[in-house]
Amino acid sequence: MDLTYRAAVGSLRALFALLGLRISVAGVEHLPRRGPAVLVGNHLGYLDFALLGYVGRRRGRFVRFLAKSGVFDVPLVGSAMRAMGHVPVDRDQGAGALLAARRRLAGGEVVGVFGEGTISRSFEVKPLARGAAAMALATGAPLVPVVTFGGHRVLTVDRRFTLRRGLPVVILVGPPVTAAGSPEEVSDRLRHVLGALLDEAIGGYPVEPGAWWLPSSYGGSAPSPEVAARLDDEALARLRARRRR
Repeated sequence: MDLTYRAAVGSLRALFALLGLRISVAGVEHLPRRGPAVLVGNHLGYLDFALLGYVGRRRGRFVRFLAKSGVFDVPLVGSAMRAMGHVPVDRDQGAGALLAARRRLAGGEVVGVFGEGTISRSFEVKPLARGAAAMALATGAPLVPVVTFGGHRVLTVDRRFTLRRGLPVVILVGPPVTAAGSPEEVSDRLRHVLGALLDEAIGGYPVEPGAWWLPSSYGGSAPSPEVAARLDDEALARLRARRRR
C-alpha cells in the first residue's frame, strides 16, 4: 500500500517543482507522529489532497483520505486510490465510509477529511458536515485543523486556473480542536478555527485586489458565500440530471 503512496508522493513533488510552487508550512508539530488523527482541511481546489498529504509526509505519516466515490470509478486512478488506502464516500450512503474511516483510525492511521464536502466557490469556509467530528468523538482521535491558501490558483472548480509559475502556497496547521459535546457543536468549533486560520493565511498572503482567487470579503472577485451556495445547488442539480439519463 505504502509503495504506491510513495510513488504518488514522488510524482507530486515533481509536479510541484515543475510548477515552481513556493510552499510555506507552519504548525506541523500539531499532527502527532504516531497514533490516530483526523486531519480536517478547507477545500479550495484540486491540489488540496496533495497539500494535506504534504503535511502528513512532513511528520512521516501517510494520510488516508475520504474521497468521492466517483474518483474510484476512473480507470487507473481508482486502482491507485484503493492501493493507497483511501476511502470512497458515496454521497447518499456515507455510513459505510465512516465505518471504514473508523477502522483506519483504530489501526493508528491518519484520516484526511474535507469537512465542507465540496470545493468552496467563495474560497471561504462553508458549513461543515458532521462526519469528522463524529469520528473524533467515537475514537478519541485528535481533530487537527489545516488550512491551505494559494494552491487553488493552479486549478479549481469551474475551470478556473492559472499557468503562472512560482505561486506562493500557504499551509497552516492548528492545534487540535477539542472533541467534546455533540457532533454539531464540535463541527461549529472546528469551522470557527478553520475560519480563523484562513484569515491568518490570507492576512500574510500577497493579495491582488479584484483577483478571481481572492474571497470577496478580502476585496477579491470570488462569488460571495450566498452566490456560491446557489452555484453549488445548480451544479448538484446538473449532476443528478446527468445520472438520471
